[in-house]
Amino acid sequence: MKKKIGILGGISHTSTIKYYQTLMNLYYERFGNYYYPEIIMHSLDFQYFTDLENELRLQEYEDYIVYSMHCLEKAGADFIIMAANSPHSVLAEVRKRIGTPILSIVDAVGRAAQKKNVQRLLLTGIKYTMQSDFYRNGMRNYGIEIITPNDEEQNLIDQIIFKELVLNTILDKSREDFLAIINRYPVDGVILGCTELPLLLSDKDAKILLLNSLHLHCEMALNYTLGDSTKT
Repeated sequence: MKKKIGILGGISHTSTIKYYQTLMNLYYERFGNYYYPEIIMHSLDFQYFTDLENELRLQEYEDYIVYSMHCLEKAGADFIIMAANSPHSVLAEVRKRIGTPILSIVDAVGRAAQKKNVQRLLLTGIKYTMQSDFYRNGMRNYGIEIITPNDEEQNLIDQIIFKELVLNTILDKSREDFLAIINRYPVDGVILGCTELPLLLSDKDAKILLLNSLHLHCEMALNYTLGDSTKT
């Protein structure tokens, strides 16, 4: 029997919808039938969540994430994925307070990167993610060095995400600006470390390896729900 997937979503709604679609599509591509895994979702207040994040009110931030996970546990989720990168900054603390397994997006990216034998990756995402250490520390476990864009570039990427992508607004100019940033760095690949960024850029747009954190996280979740923990 398939494990029930719990999704902590709403951060933002655009990427949460993409998580749902990706999970369903991956299942159908693999099996060609409609015996989809059951999914339970809890959608957070996006503005409140980002306020806590931007103001570094980290205890309240952690508490809000734990509250959402308790809702998912009570609803019957067998495991949980957080449909965003930034809340993984407090994953270690959250795991101490939650009995249900939580699958890490950082591990999903790290394992995929390790299979590609890369050594140096550019991390892109919201400023909070790029300026936090959780990706850098997590990638060390896979022997991978993380570098980040400069402050001006981080501001531009952050603006593209919050002013455009979370509203499902895709602009060619923003795609060009983003490509110009990632092409400046001598790296083996780029982590799309915000689950909205794959809306802006796909493999066909770039000449460098793109690690789509959303897609990789969904693959991990699908493997886990099917009981194949060796692929998580």
